[in-house]
Amino acid sequence: MTLSRRHLIAAAAACAALPRAGFATTPRVIGWDDLIPPGVPYAEIIGQGEIDAINDTWLPEFDENATKLNKDLHGAYIKMPGYVLPIDMSTAGVTSFIMVPYVGACIHTPPPPANQLVFVDSKKPWPSDQLWDPVWVTGRMRHELQSTTIADIGYGLTADLIEAYEW
Repeated sequence: MTLSRRHLIAAAAACAALPRAGFATTPRVIGWDDLIPPGVPYAEIIGQGEIDAINDTWLPEFDENATKLNKDLHGAYIKMPGYVLPIDMSTAGVTSFIMVPYVGACIHTPPPPANQLVFVDSKKPWPSDQLWDPVWVTGRMRHELQSTTIADIGYGLTADLIEAYEW
C-alpha cells in the first residue's frame, strides 16, 4: 500500500491534534534519601547538638552537609511521599505546605535539615481534614535554599497532584 503525500500530511495533522494526556511524563518515584547528594551520609548531616534535660528538648546542630542538595533533582518530574505541615490554608484546604519526612516534624521536634524539607505549592487545595495523613506529591522539583520562620528549606515542588499515600 502506498500513501500519498497528502495522506501523510493529513495523518500528521491528525496526530498533532490529539490530546497530550496519552503522552504525559511518568514521574520518577523518589524517597527522602534521594534528597541527599550522593556520597553524603545522613549521619554526617546532624551533629550532637544541645540537649535540655529540664525542658526535655533537643536542638540538633547541622553542618554544611545539611544544606547540600541533590542537583540531579533540579527540574525533575518526581513523585514522593511525606507529611503536610500547612503554611497557606483556607476553608477549601491547604495550598502551600512544607512536606516533611515524618509526622510532627517542625511542630513537636526540631526541624529536619534543609535537605530533608520540601516547600510545596499547589493550585488544588489538599483537604484540611486530612492533614495528619501521609501523602504522595507529584510535580516539578527545584532546589532552592530558603529560610522561613519555621525552618530552612532546601527544595521547592510545584504540585500537579496530591493524593493519599496508601500503605
